[in-house]
This record gives sequence, structure tokens and C-alpha cells, in this order.
Amino acid sequence: MKLAFGFVFLFITTVFSYAQQEDTIRVKFQMQSLPLIPDSLRSDQNQMKKKPVIPDYKNIENNVFLLENEKMTFNFERPGKKTVFNSSYSPFVIPAALISYGALARVNKSLKELDESTNHEVGEHVLKHIPFDDYTQYAPAIAVYGLDFAGIKAKHNFRDRTLVITTSYLVMGITVQTMKTTTNVERPDGSNRHSFPSGHTATAFVGAHILFKEYKDTSPWIGIAGYGVAVATGTIRVLNKKHWVSDVVAGAGVGVFSAEISYMLLPVWHRILRIKEKNKTVVIVPMVSSESAGLGMSYTF
Repeated sequence: MKLAFGFVFLFITTVFSYAQQEDTIRVKFQMQSLPLIPDSLRSDQNQMKKKPVIPDYKNIENNVFLLENEKMTFNFERPGKKTVFNSSYSPFVIPAALISYGALARVNKSLKELDESTNHEVGEHVLKHIPFDDYTQYAPAIAVYGLDFAGIKAKHNFRDRTLVITTSYLVMGITVQTMKTTTNVERPDGSNRHSFPSGHTATAFVGAHILFKEYKDTSPWIGIAGYGVAVATGTIRVLNKKHWVSDVVAGAGVGVFSAEISYMLLPVWHRILRIKEKNKTVVIVPMVSSESAGLGMSYTF
């Protein structure tokens, strides 16, 4: 079973490492103004045969668009080589690994023994019930809105954050309940057979991951604090003998997965609700004719 777990993990990593491989192309060229041709010379066929010389292409290091001293530089760039860290699938690598661990713990002897030994240690050293998990599971999601009152700006506005959180909890709830009813894993305390995965942990990690994505540009420590609360929630569930360690690990994966799915679905909600973004764009296009060269500009508001 250990070999099977290693094979699954290696397979997932390999697939995502080679997803969407592309190269980067950078092009630079110099544009020169063409002289105006007087009417008196238009009848001269020799003059009309003159053609501008196009300079050679050269590589450049950074994205540049420059118009200075009649020189224009463009950069045409495609995304670089996709790896496990920057592909469009990379956000799902970690949650997939966490959920896979929880699933393998159902059949792997070593992982089962880890669950049982941890539960045995908890029974010997933790004698009182810790009630905070029922509250800490919602703390990160509350912080997504609460930081507005502290003057800390999120990445998305109130409307979009609400759409993301609502979608996340909907996806998470359906996923968790489906897994609970189909796996029928007994809880460590024997209260019922709805142990896998941990719903409290999934709820906490939904909020923590949204908190991280909304405020990572402001301060990554905000998201790290949210993850800390989510980890604490899962730990308390184990200490209260409500879940096995594998339940908590899988719950964390479900939470992160649900949040990532909700961000992917945000543009879909915009189309369904006919929400139009008020984006202002400026497009500058070179214009070349037989008489002159210049720039054309389009402004959308």
C-alpha cells in the first residue's frame, strides 16, 4: 500500500509538472518615420520605388513599449513553460494530495495505524472536551468581511466576495455530505458513521483560503493567520475524538478545493447575473502609410 500511495503522488506531480507548456517570445524592432512625398515628386517613378528598410529583430529582457526619438519597441510575450508551480492546475495540486491521503488512509494499514495510535494518545492525555471548534471554524470567513472595518482593502469587492464565499460553502457542503454518506467511516468516539471527512475543518479552510487569496497582496500574514486558525480547528476535532487525523487532512483539502472552484466560477456568475465590469482601457496601435508613420489610440471608458 505504501508503494501505491507513492505511485499516486508521483503520478499527480508528473501530470501537473508538464501541463500547458509554452515558450516565451520577445520581439523588438525600431520604427522610423517615413518622409512626406511632395506632389511634385509623385510622378517620379524612381522616387516611388524607394522602400523603408526594416531593421533586424532583437531580443529584449523586459516588457517594453517605448516611443522616443522616433524609436518604437514592442514586446510580444506568451506565458513561459508551465510547471507544477505556475500552471493553471497548480492550485489543485495541494488539495488533491490532501484528499488522496485521506482516501488512502481508509485502505492503507500504516495510515490506519497512525490514526489509531493518535486517537489512543489523545484518550490518555486529553480528558476534557474543548468547545472552541464550533466557533473557530467560521472565524476566517468572518475576517474576510471584518477587515473592511479596519480599512484593509480586499482584492475583490463586497459583492464578488459574497459570491465566492457562497459558492465555496455550497460546493464544500455538497462534497462533504456526499463523502460522509458514501464512506460510512465511524468516528473515534463511536457516536456515528459520518467521520470522513471533517466538515468543521473543511469549513475553516474555505474561509482561510479565501482570506489568503483576498489579502495576500496586502500582507501574506493575514492568510497565514487564517490557516493557523483552520489548523487549530482541525486539531481540536482530533483532540475531542470527533475525527481521525486522516479526516482532518481530507477536510482541509476539500476546503481549499472548494475555494479554488468558486474563484473559477466567479466570471460565470458575472455572466449569469449580467454584471458588467467598468474597466477603462487604452489601446495604442502603430499606423503606417506610404506618406507617413504615426500612432492610433483607442480609449474605452
